[in-house]
Amino acid sequence: MRSFFSKYKLFGITLFFLSAVIVYLFYNALQPKKVLPIYQPSMVNPELVDSNLQFVKKYHTIADFSLTNQNGKTITDADYHNKIYIADFFFTTCPTICPLMTKNMADIQKRIINDDDVLLLSHSVTPEIDSVSQLKKYALEKGVNDSKWNLVTGDKKQIYELARKSYLAVKDDGDGGAYDMIHTENFILVDKEKRIRGFYDGTKSDEIDKLMDDLAVLRASYIEENDN
Repeated sequence: MRSFFSKYKLFGITLFFLSAVIVYLFYNALQPKKVLPIYQPSMVNPELVDSNLQFVKKYHTIADFSLTNQNGKTITDADYHNKIYIADFFFTTCPTICPLMTKNMADIQKRIINDDDVLLLSHSVTPEIDSVSQLKKYALEKGVNDSKWNLVTGDKKQIYELARKSYLAVKDDGDGGAYDMIHTENFILVDKEKRIRGFYDGTKSDEIDKLMDDLAVLRASYIEENDN
């Protein structure tokens, strides 16, 4: 009897592992594939959306823009054409949430440094203070890689309109007047079609991990499209 079991021991072990692999593959095949939502103004907290857009249910995209980066170069939406990108709003003299947001954005930069499909975009909400030279100083201090991450300044009204009407990210609906100040911790994930695919608290490490997971899902969706 013992020799019988010894003879078929290897066969039994092999069969066990083969069965485990088959069960695992079936389990994965039956799991619903994760798909990121395409955010429309009607899906977002109304406090974050301009009143003219609150009932828009489709076709929302980031508006065209023209701003200036830390190197004095004009940056437009064309520089982000056919790219996935992560956007936020900050100012260099912010003593509260911005340092942590910038630290987390720098961490994201490290993770995507070799991914040609993904870029970063940070908008100054105090462009009258954040000149090109001020942005350059800040960029050097924070380890900004110019090929991956633009810190942009420019017309205050344009930046505030982008925050409110394009990125749906700001509660204060100031129109960019001299005394207006918007502040948001949101990181916004934007796809290659300029559509919003996720919002994340840029001050929290677990939210950054979630952003990176969603970024992987978004990247994979384009790879599948190309394969088909």
